[in-house]
Amino acid sequence: MSYAKPHGVLVVGSVSTDLTAFSSRSPEPGETLRGEGFSLALGGKGANQAVAAARAGAPTSFLACVGDDVFGDMVVRELAAAGVGVDGVRTVAGETGIAHIRVDEEGENSIVIVPGANDALDEATTVQRIRASADTCSVLLTQLETPPRLTASILRAARDARLTTVLDPAPAASLDEEVWGLVDFVTPNETEARMITGIEVDSEASAASAGRWFLDRGVGAVLITRGGSGTTLVTREHLETFPVFEVEPVDTTAAGDAFAGALGAALAAGRSLEGAVRFGSASGALAVSKRGASPSIPTAAEIQQLLDH
Repeated sequence: MSYAKPHGVLVVGSVSTDLTAFSSRSPEPGETLRGEGFSLALGGKGANQAVAAARAGAPTSFLACVGDDVFGDMVVRELAAAGVGVDGVRTVAGETGIAHIRVDEEGENSIVIVPGANDALDEATTVQRIRASADTCSVLLTQLETPPRLTASILRAARDARLTTVLDPAPAASLDEEVWGLVDFVTPNETEARMITGIEVDSEASAASAGRWFLDRGVGAVLITRGGSGTTLVTREHLETFPVFEVEPVDTTAAGDAFAGALGAALAAGRSLEGAVRFGSASGALAVSKRGASPSIPTAAEIQQLLDH
């Protein structure tokens, strides 16, 4: 990729240790089910998106908190090994966040999150670091696994620093009306779009209706990821659904994060909006084809190979 300056991506979000069990199906309530595999890896939506942006070729910085336990040391090492700048990852007393993930043979997942140290992210430090990033970064990515009280402050500080803001509204939650006007791109999946807007997203037309809900509240552009039905882009001037890249599904964990991180990297690189969506979609598809969260996230070369295929 050829980058204009500033060309970095700043991610503010959650980091956790992912404990993933693989089984043929999900257990019934009260049932003990024998599994087929287990993994222990770096996770959290913020960390996954930071890894995705870095592997997609963007100089990437991450603001987050980890605990002073063995998992904290592990995730910081994993972030650094993936090429993510960790100067903004702060260690606090307590436990690192945990995600307990179950994946069935169809690749579908269910997740229980224990935030731990993620709740220690504070407004003053975060805002200061966002403002200081303006010389090196042009895009900010954030999600809703950060403390809810910080969402508006994160986006407002990024807007003041003239960063392009990308919000992944997951897990879905009600936000103050002012937040939407601070968002340049919002990237819900179809379930999150339904939970936020109240509109059932099961077609391009209903995706367009949900997209207009966000636009009417001040969002610049809406990208609704719809699984096998592709990604629908909604702006005031344009509606387009980008087809999915065909892969064999193994594990859908972090597919949305791979999409968001690669999208941010592509926007920072100066790609067109349509080109950035296709780049992000290819990254998300490749993530589905492998097990795990951060271990499944592809490199820029792998993304480009799929795009060129």
